[in-house]
Amino acid sequence: MADFADTRVSLAGQGTLVGVATTAGSGGACLADVAGLSLTVRIVSGLTVAAGSPLLILRRGSTYWAIAVIGGAPAVPPTPAPPPDAPPPDKGDPAPAPKPTVTTGTLVCTPVATATYRGTSWRSDGDPVNSFDTYQGRYAGSSFGRMTGCAFYGSKPRSIAGATVTRATLKVRRLSGGDFAARTPTLRLVSQSTRPAGAPTLNESTSGPALAVNATATAFVLPNSWAQAMVDGTRGGLAMHVNSDSPHIHFAGRGSWSAAWTLTISWRRG
Repeated sequence: MADFADTRVSLAGQGTLVGVATTAGSGGACLADVAGLSLTVRIVSGLTVAAGSPLLILRRGSTYWAIAVIGGAPAVPPTPAPPPDAPPPDKGDPAPAPKPTVTTGTLVCTPVATATYRGTSWRSDGDPVNSFDTYQGRYAGSSFGRMTGCAFYGSKPRSIAGATVTRATLKVRRLSGGDFAARTPTLRLVSQSTRPAGAPTLNESTSGPALAVNATATAFVLPNSWAQAMVDGTRGGLAMHVNSDSPHIHFAGRGSWSAAWTLTISWRRG
């Protein structure tokens, strides 16, 4: 009959061993299975051992020491650091710059004054000077002189300074004066934004709407550049003026029609 010692596995001289704890650590020791042998294994200070923990075991004389709990391989291998001075990875073309924000709007400008300059002074024979109707030319050879009707817009067009004008329209109404046939006034840009003491300063010109007596133009289109000049502050008003007596034309002013000479400016920024 073979001696039991013949079946034992010798652990002598095997250096560091690997085992599995069969009990949790208690009192600084645990039981562990090492190569099929159940051994009492001392646990180094600070190491926590649970049943089933894989252990790294060091034999010292006849004493076995658990010196570490062996961890599993990482689930995701770490990303290797790039070599020193390596160029950054190419991520393709950069994203395009965002498109600028475009803002649009409409500004309605009612005149701060409508007035008619005749000869050497502003007419005041009826409505107040700053609410007077607007006239062009001379009525039936009148000795009072030719007339220039004006609308002044104050500072409101400049409230959108920096914007670009995309459309400008004018609202006017013709009243009795001259013949009844449709007549076309000559519109002028005026330098002043409020009624001056003397004559208005007249600049660029264009044809106005052809209107018969009592007809209304609700959206007569002006050159964009005219409204732009008002927004930029280089012009301030409109006038109707010819260097002759006719056509004699009478348009409503603020006193007889609240919407007279209303200027509507469409604009954008960006």
